[in-house]
Parts: sequence; C-alpha cells; structure tokens
Amino acid sequence: MKELNILITGGAGFIGGNLIRKILLSTNFNIINIDNLGYASDIESINNFRDSNKRHFLHQLDLKNYAQVLEVVKKSKPDLIIHLAAESHVDRSLDNPFAFIESNIIGTFNILQASLNYYSNLSASNKKTFRFLHVSTDEVFGSLEENGKFNENTRYDPKSPYSASKASSDHLVRAWHNSYNLPILITNCSNNYGPYQFPEKLIPLSILKALNGEKIPIYGTGGNIRDWIHVDDHVNGILEVALKGNIGETYCIGGNCEKTNLELIQIICTILDQKIPMKKPYSDLIEFVKDRPGHDLKYSINTNFIENELGWTPKKNIYDGLTETVEWYLENKDWTSRMQKKSGYKGERLGKI
Repeated sequence: MKELNILITGGAGFIGGNLIRKILLSTNFNIINIDNLGYASDIESINNFRDSNKRHFLHQLDLKNYAQVLEVVKKSKPDLIIHLAAESHVDRSLDNPFAFIESNIIGTFNILQASLNYYSNLSASNKKTFRFLHVSTDEVFGSLEENGKFNENTRYDPKSPYSASKASSDHLVRAWHNSYNLPILITNCSNNYGPYQFPEKLIPLSILKALNGEKIPIYGTGGNIRDWIHVDDHVNGILEVALKGNIGETYCIGGNCEKTNLELIQIICTILDQKIPMKKPYSDLIEFVKDRPGHDLKYSINTNFIENELGWTPKKNIYDGLTETVEWYLENKDWTSRMQKKSGYKGERLGKI
C-alpha cells in the first residue's frame, strides 16, 4: 500500500492511541499526532511502541489555537486527517460544559478551517485522494425506545452538553462539505471498551473498584442499555471508512452487543471471580446510586450500511473482549496508577450537579 501521511487529532487518547498502535503495527504510514496531552492522554504507551520514533510525530498543542493548527497541517502535508480529539465524558460535561464547547465545537471548527485552507492549495491530483474523517458518537441521536436502533438517517436529539457539542461538530463537518466541497467522512460509534481506557469510564472504573474491594456504583436501576464495541473493532472500522468510504457519507459503527449496565458489570464480576476469587462474589460490591441527570435509556446501532458498503463487521464478542480487558488491567496496574496520579482522579463520582 502507498505510504501515506495521516494527521490524527487526539492521538494520545484512548481510541486515538489504539488507532496509532494499529497503524504502526500493520501499515507503513507516517503519523502526525496533534494532542494537547490533557488529563486522560497517554503518550508514553505510543512512544514505547514499535517504529514510533521513526513514524510518529507529536505536536503538543490545543485545537483552540487556530494559527498553530494551520501551521502543523500545512507543514505535515497530510493525505488523510482523522479528527478524534474531543472531550468525551458525559459526567464531566455536566460539571464543566465550557471545556466541551471549546474542544468539540471550536476545536472542530479550527481543524476544519485549517484543512480547507490546506486542501484548497493542493494540486488537482492530490485533491482527488485527500480525505477528512470526523469520528463522532451515537449519543448525538439521543435515546432509543427498548426495541430501536440508530442508523445513518436517525434524527439528532442530543441530551447532554457532551452529546450536544458532538452533534454541533457533526453539523460543522457536513457544512464544510456542502459549502466548500471539503471531502469529508463521518463515523458515529457506540460505546467503546478495551485496554488503555482512562479509569473514569464505566468498565475500567468498575474493574478497579472491584480490585480495591470498593463499592461498584451503578446509576439508577442499572437498566440503561448500551451497544458495546471493543476498541480494536472500532479502529479497524475507522481505517476501513478512512481508506475505502464514499466521500460525504456517514457510517454508523457498532458492536451488535446490547447489554444493560447491570448485565455488563455482572459479567465483569464473574470474570474477576474466576481470575482472582475472594471470599464473597464481586457482585456483592454492586451498589445502586442516584441516577445521572438526563440519563439516556438506550443506545444501539444498526450496522447494515457499513457491512454492506465496506464489508466491515465487529469481530470480538463481549465475553472474550471483557476477559481480555480485565486481564489487561490486572497486568497493567502501574499504568492505571500513573494515569490516576497524573490526572488527580481517584475514582470519585463526577457530574453530580
């Protein structure tokens, strides 16, 4: 495959880091990584990975700084831009919506405008191959009834500052395609899990609480349903869309795996019972707490379009994926400690307003 220059925003985040390691492992592409190295960023795990020193180039900057973003885009001469950078935790968006507006809306505007400036000056042949992929979330669609699924035509109905800011970024990306002919693609993905996920999110938080013998908090009755996808499947989907997708299209990426939050945590507890049993089952640590404000009942994705158009399907079932994830956190306690120490986050509840 032709050697490409891929510019990734947010490459030191959970999904971005897994994407970069995938690219380093399976391609000859060069990676330009724009990341502000915030509280959840992890650059060490990329720097220590194969060929990183030869093909991965970090630019530590904030997407709010348009001049710096434009300079990096122009100098790096990307063939493909994958925009992943975003504030992404619903609870944090309830506490501090300002950061989400700045990162997800202003940041997206700046990378779009810088990309358009760069694209407008490309040769005709390079314009034909350039692409801008915006990675978004299924949360922009709001909440489903019990038997529903999102697809590429679902209307937007965001309910939190996080999902509203991501919905805004999706609209900006489409507007830059329709108004300026920027060759864009969009993906909307369901809930990710896997290695290197910052411990504020449900699965790593629950694993770590259990290992510490602490109560495992579940919002409300635990009946909220999510469609879970292993991050490896997601990054494979991102690359399929980036390299083979049709310009202007949106692709919904899901795991075809609906679980209530309670079911999910019970699976994790069962895995832990098998791996490092204690006197009582880990499920005894489950504690139901006051629900999150505006908590959406259900997210789930219909993957027919991406399967039919690009041949992509998720490969990992939830039981194998969660087992691998639990094992990873058991084997990488030093990583978790380092991330918690750096961020100051110790497992406390966020977004209580």
